Amino acid sequence: MNDETEVVRLLAEIRDNQKVQMERQQESLALQREQFALVQQQTERAEKLQERAEQLQNRSARMVSTSRRVVLLIVIAVLALLLYASWLLFRI
Repeated sequence: MNDETEVVRLLAEIRDNQKVQMERQQESLALQREQFALVQQQTERAEKLQERAEQLQNRSARMVSTSRRVVLLIVIAVLALLLYASWLLFRI
């Protein structure tokens, strides 16, 4: 009978340890879910930042292109005015 009591005690101890292990696994899974949610949020934020950066780069490229055209037109206008002024000065 003493052996049966020992077996019952051991089985109860095993059961209690399994419960503790299950609780720890549940806590671990909850923590993993939280971490996964955080990673998802960070990924979404990174995607939004990347899209915004691409928009800014496109806008900047358009501005640079436009300013190059404007500078070219200004240079042509200045050269034309210089040629006209030179022509006025040396025609006399």
